[in-house]
Amino acid sequence: MRKLSLSLLVCLLCLAGLHTAFAQDPRDPYAFRFEQVGGKFDNPLYLTHANDHSGRLFVVEQAGQVWIMYEDGRMLEQPFFDINALVTDDTFRAGYTERGLLSLAFHPQYAENGTFFVYYFDRDGHTALARYRVSSDDPNRADPTSGVILLRIAQPFTDHNGGGLKFGADGYLYLSVGDGGGTQGDPDGNAQNLSVLLGKILRLDVSDLSADRYAIPPDNPFLNTPEAAPEVWAYGVRNPWRISFDRETGDLYIADVGWAGAEEVSFVASGSQGGMNFGWNIIEGNNRLSDRQLDAANYVPPFVTYDHTQGCSVTGGYVYRGALLQALRGLYFYGDYCNGNVWVAERGRDGTWENRPFKNTGRQISSFGEDQRGELYLIDYKGYVLRLRRS
Repeated sequence: MRKLSLSLLVCLLCLAGLHTAFAQDPRDPYAFRFEQVGGKFDNPLYLTHANDHSGRLFVVEQAGQVWIMYEDGRMLEQPFFDINALVTDDTFRAGYTERGLLSLAFHPQYAENGTFFVYYFDRDGHTALARYRVSSDDPNRADPTSGVILLRIAQPFTDHNGGGLKFGADGYLYLSVGDGGGTQGDPDGNAQNLSVLLGKILRLDVSDLSADRYAIPPDNPFLNTPEAAPEVWAYGVRNPWRISFDRETGDLYIADVGWAGAEEVSFVASGSQGGMNFGWNIIEGNNRLSDRQLDAANYVPPFVTYDHTQGCSVTGGYVYRGALLQALRGLYFYGDYCNGNVWVAERGRDGTWENRPFKNTGRQISSFGEDQRGELYLIDYKGYVLRLRRS
């Protein structure tokens, strides 16, 4: 009888433990971790894939190199791409800078045409969008002679260069450009000025791979607006360092680095015709900075804001759409460069948002990334790539 009682007690304890396990929130951050993949990089800023089923990841370094790393962590000894001579004088090694090679986007049909695009800050003090091709005899090396500069934007200062470069589901290339910088809150008033490309989200047609310039999509919102730059798709951003599209819905997320007291992320639903104003430098986050009039019909407030007691520089991420972590599907991940915090946001069916902390990584988060399967990566500016996994 004593043995039976002990057995029964053990069984009840086991059942209680199982109940507790199943009762836990499946999105409990303690159930997940970011684990290091591959070796050490030099000031990495971005990670992406070529959508070519090769299992390759492309890691962008600020000094102008792009390295190939496979999903299992193997790294190639030679860079895929190197434009160090074009993008920097290496002064950033002595201190923080927002210059260098900022982003990389592969053409949606890269497997067929071998074309990719880069966004960088050049030696003349301008931001540049350029098109390149892969080498004809080595799929792991780009052709350095194939470069064509499609767009150059003069910069009044060395900061607030933006850096987002993404193809939308419509096939057009979206480029997020900062307001030009300066110590004040957009001293030249660029973000609210439709005639300049600074402080904007641009939408370009780069489908003609034989042309030395982009075309303007025929439905860009300001195409027929006098004195407005036709490339402009949206405006009123300060330093939109990272943007991303939800690969399942096509929704756009714009993370805009703040100034006086607010970091923010904005949402644009798939199918939007553009033309929206995100408020800078009249509004920052939910804080009114100016008495100037703001057209309420075009204004889109952020769905994420946090003040500088919680961080100092937002790093936009992705909506998780991978297959390995089903409990996280549909959550938008974003973080902070300064303190390593990661948050998640979820949009309800009624359009309302729930934002909550996920975990503190202790990393200097320069970017997030996705592989072709939709698994999520975190880029640590101090040299590391980490992949989100179950603990």
